[in-house]
Amino acid sequence: MEVILIRDIDRLGKSNSIVNVKDGFARNFLIPNKLAIPLTPENIKKLEQDKQNKLLQSEKVKKLAQDQVKSLSSLSLTIPVLTLEDDRLYGSITAQDIAAGLKDEGIEIDKNSIILAEPIKNLGIYEVAVKLHPEVTTTLKVWIVKK
Repeated sequence: MEVILIRDIDRLGKSNSIVNVKDGFARNFLIPNKLAIPLTPENIKKLEQDKQNKLLQSEKVKKLAQDQVKSLSSLSLTIPVLTLEDDRLYGSITAQDIAAGLKDEGIEIDKNSIILAEPIKNLGIYEVAVKLHPEVTTTLKVWIVKK
């Protein structure tokens, strides 16, 4: 029996894919647990519409990310911190601190989008990568200055 998977299932397939399974497995497990739907012409049309909607949604998100790149590339973020006598930081600057600084500037970015190889532990100017979308990445200039 051929079914359309609604969710990803290990060792069977990804969501929105058509797979061939045994009749009993489909009738007794996949369909009752809403993991799959039978392969019918109506469900195929619905599958195609869902794929189109996801593609349009993905394009919207990508366009928003590209618009955000323009604002980030022109921005220079300054973070004042407390330091020791030899200009080392008391703590370190992490992606969460940079995200908080951007929020103060009025730009909402998830801390997981900010890519730091290691936390910043010294004063200076740093180029920080920001991945806004799987296909859209930019750099942000971060100034770490003495408070």
